[in-house]
Amino acid sequence: MQVWTEIRRKVLVEKVPKRQICRDYNISFHTLSKMLENVEPPGYQQRPGERPRPKLGPFLGVIEEILRLDETAPKKQRHTAKRVFERRRDEHGYLGSESHVRRYLAENDHRHAEVFVPLSQPPGEAQFDFGEAVVEIAGVRMKAALAVMSLPYSDAFFVSAYPRECTETFQAAHDDSFEFFGGVPTRVVYDNTSVAVKKVLEGPNRELTTEFLRLESHFLFTHRFCSVARGNEKGHVESLVGYHRSNFLVPVPSFASFKELNAYLTRRCEEELDRTLRGHSETKRERLETDRAAMLGFPRTAFESRKVVYAKANSLSLVRFDRNDYSVPTTYAHQSVTVIGGPETVKFIAQGHLVATHPRSWDKAQTFYEPVYYLALLESKPGAFDAARPLEEWQLPACFWSLRRRLEVDMGPSGTREFIKVLRLLERHSMRDLRSAVERAVVMLSVNADVVDLLVRAKNETPVELFSLDGHGHLRSVHVESPDISRYRTLTAVNS
Repeated sequence: MQVWTEIRRKVLVEKVPKRQICRDYNISFHTLSKMLENVEPPGYQQRPGERPRPKLGPFLGVIEEILRLDETAPKKQRHTAKRVFERRRDEHGYLGSESHVRRYLAENDHRHAEVFVPLSQPPGEAQFDFGEAVVEIAGVRMKAALAVMSLPYSDAFFVSAYPRECTETFQAAHDDSFEFFGGVPTRVVYDNTSVAVKKVLEGPNRELTTEFLRLESHFLFTHRFCSVARGNEKGHVESLVGYHRSNFLVPVPSFASFKELNAYLTRRCEEELDRTLRGHSETKRERLETDRAAMLGFPRTAFESRKVVYAKANSLSLVRFDRNDYSVPTTYAHQSVTVIGGPETVKFIAQGHLVATHPRSWDKAQTFYEPVYYLALLESKPGAFDAARPLEEWQLPACFWSLRRRLEVDMGPSGTREFIKVLRLLERHSMRDLRSAVERAVVMLSVNADVVDLLVRAKNETPVELFSLDGHGHLRSVHVESPDISRYRTLTAVNS
């Protein structure tokens, strides 16, 4: 460009003869004419029309047919440039090189790339999606499900992590997102997740799951589901899944629990609200206020994130839920129960009553026992006490084993059954209160389950002005006649 400018100045300003310029710069008269006609080098200009392809040309129709069929083929089973070349060579006798095929496909790739329409993003609307990321929880590296809800207008977002994508975590992610945003979006856009969609019908119609409808009925937002394989219709949240993974979770984070991980993610989402977006003068936090003004208010009652299934307890008093077995009291063996699974707990309902509660496990093929549930059965089968699987990992305080030895010495073979009766007091009292009573009982001269029960009750009773039978139902049948106090009057008269 420097030589170009210098030559133009000498000819057009300094009036140096053209013949001399050609001789001094060793250029042709044609090249000089081009310099004088253009203020800058015009660059390479291809002749109109397609370049001739003597070897590849006869096969272009076949290649175009392959590309057309690929549009309906699975994404991971479409033709690569190498595979297109091999088929042309093996099936049609193509004698050209692979590089010619690659060059042609690269030059024409834009013809098959989809073009998108920018979508309007009104305040108060949201998008939701699940993604995946590797995290380390309690020293175990695992794949976690990332739930992301975004508000395209303000670009505010909330991300939370769960052991797995399922109905319970889907609902919990919505509940937590709404709380973070300070309102309920008027409409949420989804892909066709099986958590919400039972069946994709014609056009925009969907057959929805009961639990998704319960979520929607509670918060009263509306929905819109993307067309099948058209995630770009919720492109805002699609891009945020990768953003969170690369910005919040690199390097792979390590936390003691998912609760700690989610506290960290919430803090990062809060920090993001102070950013200002390109093209805006307001921060995300300020624009979020406009979103909130357009949102719905919160319902009066809290939402319970859960999945309800119906099951039956087996002969071991175990109920299977989400690939794990949980124990219920033995009186409900062989009976139907309703299982309510939440993100943190699993509840079991039988005959209209809550009969068992367990912490939720996200592992599989595990069995979880509550030893107290088996004590009623063991009271009638004390010989199985030491071999009972539910009691193998039960860590009782040392004073309990001292009490057992004492009872077995004092009562002989029936001492084990009496000890089980003591343990059954855990059905009504806490371990802390029972332990305190047992510690007092082991130093008494005479002790049995009734004595321990009285010690627990005495500790928990509060002084009252009048005697109350509350908590002493066994005394209600006892009748005590009113005393005759006339003789005391005689004593009073004598003393006076």
